[in-house]
Amino acid sequence: MERKIHTIDASGQIVGRLASRIATILIGKHKAGWRPNVDSGDIIRITNVDKLVFTGKKVAQKKYFRYSGYPGGMKTRGAYELLKKNPVEVLQMAVRRMLPKNTHLINRMKRLQIV
Repeated sequence: MERKIHTIDASGQIVGRLASRIATILIGKHKAGWRPNVDSGDIIRITNVDKLVFTGKKVAQKKYFRYSGYPGGMKTRGAYELLKKNPVEVLQMAVRRMLPKNTHLINRMKRLQIV
């Protein structure tokens, strides 16, 4: 199995549309010989992540949640705050949530290189 390296410029791209495109390449569905039980995806390098764009009012309204498991342990961060502080995390969360939750998830996320 040969893995190609795809380089994507994220400047001006919409977060969700870019993440779905990345997830398809990481899974390997763009290849003719795709099989669901084989991890045949490619390597992806992303540049200019700090220039990602949300459409509509998502920047002001979207929330990212974390839960520690304890009572009162719900943490909330807004998309504007997170995009300004760490845009890499925004893209990683979007891609991770679009990938299937199985044993290949960790290796697929390792092939996502954000520069």
